[in-house]
Amino acid sequence: MKVVKIQFHIADREYFFLPEFSQSSSYQEDDFLANKKVIVETELGIDMGTILAMVDLEEADIPKDLKSMLRPATADDEVEMVKKSSAYSGYLKQVNDLAKQYELKIKVVDVAESFDSQRLTFYFTADNRIDFRDLVKDLGKILHKKIRLQQIGVRDQAKIDGDYGPCGLPLCCKNWLKALGNVNAEYIKDQNLMHRGNERLSGACGRLKCCLRYEEEAYKYGLDKLPKVGDQIKTGAGMGRVTSINPLRQTVELDIDGARVEYPYLQGRVCEKNCEINKE
Repeated sequence: MKVVKIQFHIADREYFFLPEFSQSSSYQEDDFLANKKVIVETELGIDMGTILAMVDLEEADIPKDLKSMLRPATADDEVEMVKKSSAYSGYLKQVNDLAKQYELKIKVVDVAESFDSQRLTFYFTADNRIDFRDLVKDLGKILHKKIRLQQIGVRDQAKIDGDYGPCGLPLCCKNWLKALGNVNAEYIKDQNLMHRGNERLSGACGRLKCCLRYEEEAYKYGLDKLPKVGDQIKTGAGMGRVTSINPLRQTVELDIDGARVEYPYLQGRVCEKNCEINKE
């Protein structure tokens, strides 16, 4: 079944809607293209979302009570949302000042107002779970709107703030990467990057760079075909101990009586004739 995948804020999860509009009888396929703005009704009220894609879902994966969208957003709708954003810096100052009064160890990094102007959502980071019920009550009284606080991670904060990576390009998470996924220290070991140090392997968020997982599948595939460091391999020059491996080149470096020799490793054995790469 075809459904439309929509996101309301860059740090929000994705939501699914039917590829139709309940308040518009005439619409075209172009209305469902990626990056198109639409007006939808959610449990929290009426809001403007951005279409990410039209996708096919298996019946078992289709959310219950899937709704139609209300209508495509107009140019005037988008202008109205831009006008709302002019007040965001003031909202952020108010909530951060109030959080300090309550001695809440949080950092509010962004805010979004719903299309119907009934709700403000504040996005914050914190090291631990925070009881912000009193903060929400006070904000509601001050701002005269429904208040929603959503805790996000430091990767999401980098996604909101945006920056440039050491590659010179905008951060992937800000520019195009929708699903941040998981990056762990095992990737560093697989890709033989231990010598790089944490500083060079960490992104703007302070966590391991997302790009470490781009080639991880290729490394895993290559590693499955190679022996382990420390394994003993018989060669024409004698027994050799594996000192290092290169999963992308599919080579092994052997220590044979003190000499380091790098061989291609094909079909479960070293290739010794006419394919030796380097010999010290």
